[in-house]
Amino acid sequence: MTEPIANRVHEQRSVRGVTQQQVADAVGVSRQTVVAIEKGNYMPSVGLALKLADYFNTNVETLFYYESN
Repeated sequence: MTEPIANRVHEQRSVRGVTQQQVADAVGVSRQTVVAIEKGNYMPSVGLALKLADYFNTNVETLFYYESN
């Protein structure tokens, strides 16, 4: 069974008023990748997670977190 990892990418994006495409362009992925991450359908690599955290000026632990049941 996989660990339930959740993320705050959509929340951070909404707070900053940026589009999925803007995030994608900034970190070098497709908009579809950002959609999949936001929905929890795709777990980014460590490198991509770091790029996203840097883009949102936060740390990886704040952006991606373990969600216990």
